[in-house]
Amino acid sequence: MVKYKARAISTGYWHPGDNYIKKIIESIKDRVIDGDFVVISEKAISTAMGNIVDENSIKPSLSARILAKFWMRIIWGYLLGPLCGMQNKMIERLRRYPLESGSKHKQLILQRFGLIQALMFGSEGGVDGSNLPYAYVSLPLMNAEAIAEKIRRAIICSLKKRVYVMIVDTDRTFSFRNFHFTYRPKPMRGIHYFPGVIGYVFGRMFRLKSRATPLAVAGISIDVEEALKIAEIANHMRGEGAGRTVWDMAEAFNVDLTSVSWEMLEKITHKPIVVIRMNLTLKWNHNG
Repeated sequence: MVKYKARAISTGYWHPGDNYIKKIIESIKDRVIDGDFVVISEKAISTAMGNIVDENSIKPSLSARILAKFWMRIIWGYLLGPLCGMQNKMIERLRRYPLESGSKHKQLILQRFGLIQALMFGSEGGVDGSNLPYAYVSLPLMNAEAIAEKIRRAIICSLKKRVYVMIVDTDRTFSFRNFHFTYRPKPMRGIHYFPGVIGYVFGRMFRLKSRATPLAVAGISIDVEEALKIAEIANHMRGEGAGRTVWDMAEAFNVDLTSVSWEMLEKITHKPIVVIRMNLTLKWNHNG
């Protein structure tokens, strides 16, 4: 059985416009050897690329308001939440789903990803507001494979290390034996896409094994099961930053859902990169 050794790397918070490739190279310098996996958070890359949206600028439609008031508060709060085995705290949050900011959020999802994704309770279409300030949300990468390859080539050029690069999202991939599926669009090849609420409810209702979702792997051909193992190890090592959800983040700073600032986020330890080494017989070097 292949074993892994993992190390999460703190880099500080990545802001829009940051040179994320330079940050990655500086952070892993003297910490990687040939054959290591450099696993990177999709959200951190999206944020640095400016692939974010301010939902305060969005005007919600009647459909979005209905989703926020009826679908989220009633259907998720009293039916789907308990059916999916959600914790009581999360169910209570859904029953008090914010109507104004929630309607704006649902409008963004309707416009960009359609109704099936808008019926999800969160992370709709890969959109995520945790670890982002105010009413900003990050959008999913549409070209994760190309970005992973670009990062890998930059590392080889700068550090002369032949590493493998994986981009990962915290949204869950469910597994039934050798069949893997996710509700998150555009996972890595070999993971099937079950749109939005359909895939999530099915996976949770039947209590299927779930792990973080690998979106792209560059530099090596790897089977889905191994990719899922690596993605979940990285997810565990990385931690939750300011919080796993926007509610957790707001509670951590004791502010309203849309009142977290850039300055607050800068005070939190962020670990967008995890270096994973196969086989425990390999040692970290003295600078690692």
